[in-house]
Order: sequence, then structure tokens, then C-alpha cells
Amino acid sequence: MLEYNFRRCDLAKMNCWEFKKCGRQPGGAKVPDLGICPAASETKAQGLNGGFNGGRSCWVITGTFCGGKVQGAFAMKMASCTTCDFYKRVLEEEGAGFMKSKQLIEKLK
Repeated sequence: MLEYNFRRCDLAKMNCWEFKKCGRQPGGAKVPDLGICPAASETKAQGLNGGFNGGRSCWVITGTFCGGKVQGAFAMKMASCTTCDFYKRVLEEEGAGFMKSKQLIEKLK
């Protein structure tokens, strides 16, 4: 079983909850009100774009928290996600190895 300290980044690359400081990771401040973010718990996305669980593929995971509210399905949120600073950061950091949304969705099936 993978272990991860959600309060401190142990990986070289930052995950979305660390970048956005959303408080929806296990033990986060907003978990009692909003629950654990699906990106933080999506094990099928482990390692994709170098993240822990869905931490670096949040734009294809339904129910993530952005813009002050819980986001819906991929098709409904993708336009806003591609303008997100975190999405742009992952795209830049991963370069040619960046997994495109279609590839990520296939991995999550």
C-alpha cells in the first residue's frame, strides 16, 4: 500500500491540493464540510503525470474543488481547467511526457 503524507509533499512534484491549498486532502481543513477530494483518493491515477493518486491529473476527475465550488464531469469543467495555473504548471513540468486528457481518461476506466 502506498503511503503519503498529505500535509507535506514528499514527492518532487507538487500535487493539486498542495498547489491550490484546497484543504480537501485527507486530514485537510475542509474535509468535514466538503469531503475528501476525488483527486486525492483516485488510486487508478497513481503516478500519472508524476502525481500521487490523481494529484496531477485533477482536470479529468469528477468532483474536484476549484473556483470555490465542487466541479462536475470532465466535459463540463475542461474549459476552465485548461486555464488553471496548476494545469499549466503540470503541462510545463511534464513537457513531452505530459499525458493528454484522452490518455488519462482511458487509464481511469
